[in-house]
Amino acid sequence: MTIYVKNKHTLQIDEYKFRCCIGKNGSTRNKKEGDKKTPRGIFEIENLYFRKDRKNKPNTLLKCIEIKKNMGWCNDIRIPKKYNKLIKINKKTKYEKLNRKDYKYDFLIPIKYNFKKPISGLGSCIFIHLTKNYIPTAGCVALSEKDFLIMLKLVNKKSKIKIF
Repeated sequence: MTIYVKNKHTLQIDEYKFRCCIGKNGSTRNKKEGDKKTPRGIFEIENLYFRKDRKNKPNTLLKCIEIKKNMGWCNDIRIPKKYNKLIKINKKTKYEKLNRKDYKYDFLIPIKYNFKKPISGLGSCIFIHLTKNYIPTAGCVALSEKDFLIMLKLVNKKSKIKIF
């Protein structure tokens, strides 16, 4: 099962087409931390992270992980060993907080870009997450909650995402 992000407004799985948004500055093969671009290529997807305090565990074949208050995703280029990995947040490390005040990370799936042996500065925290207004992201792919929940029923741990 492959998720296709065909352009900055369309995500497709089989015959299902969903409205989406991507990075404010489009997509690129030369991703850099903070460039507000979505990486182009074919990538595996990670587990589903969700806010149990706000949402029920959805129907999906992906492993589901409850987002805790101390969870972050490291985007600190000074710490290569933690870069682009799930961390327990601390004051010494820069990170993207997963337990947000808004709704965007009520459900999220990390895209395995720059993932297995991450290189600091090439981009981190690239997720599939929620949107209500389709305003371009900082580099992620975002869907409405209704469409995200449909997508979760279609994907599994072997699914890939292809971003054009």
